[in-house]
Amino acid sequence: MTFEPWQWAVAIVGGVIVGVSKTGVPGLGILSVALFAQIMPAKESTGLVLPLLIFADVISVSFYRRHAQWAHLWRLLPWATAGVVAGYVTMGKIDDSQARLLIGIVLVALVGAQFARRLRSRASEPEHGWWFAPLVGILLGFTTLVSNAAGPLMATYLVAMGLPKMEFAGTAAVFFFILNLIIKTPFMVQLGLITEPSLVVNLMLTPAVLAGALLGRLILVRINQALFEYISLGLAAAAGIRLLMV
Repeated sequence: MTFEPWQWAVAIVGGVIVGVSKTGVPGLGILSVALFAQIMPAKESTGLVLPLLIFADVISVSFYRRHAQWAHLWRLLPWATAGVVAGYVTMGKIDDSQARLLIGIVLVALVGAQFARRLRSRASEPEHGWWFAPLVGILLGFTTLVSNAAGPLMATYLVAMGLPKMEFAGTAAVFFFILNLIIKTPFMVQLGLITEPSLVVNLMLTPAVLAGALLGRLILVRINQALFEYISLGLAAAAGIRLLMV
């Protein structure tokens, strides 16, 4: 696996964004997905990005694990596992454009519902139907398997749950660490999307991911809660709209 100098520059920027999205600005990770898809085939890019995400997950967990809210993890992980299996089974049956359209519609709908709720009420612990966690969990698993773009969905869910930013970061860190390393990686290896050459590139990009993770932590401790939530929802909405336009 060889890159031209401009491709390495894009990859380094993508690695920094992976780190920032994991420790400071949730939802930004979809930009890194788009960048890597510009320098290599889309499916291969998912295999290249996953080890970078796991490395960033390790850093994020080391920063924020004590803030994780396990009740939310237990609600989401079984459904997310089902979503990963569904994504694996259907990967060869739908094309990229169909998957992106589906994910985009759901993401925009969830963000729109959350903004509408905020206009009606400012309650810190909003109520949601029994279907909310299963729906988001399945979509998280499916989306992360087909595109590594589950960050905006997770951000939408955690904002909807009213979590303060540190609990938000801790819950997301532990969730994605478990999902990416334990649940998702075996399927990606089985699909032949993680290879020795891609792992060499991953090793070369780890300093960029580490730099981004440190930058993200600085951002998180300085940003106020309201701005944090609106940035998270705004990036999620932008991601959904972008998917609908592809």
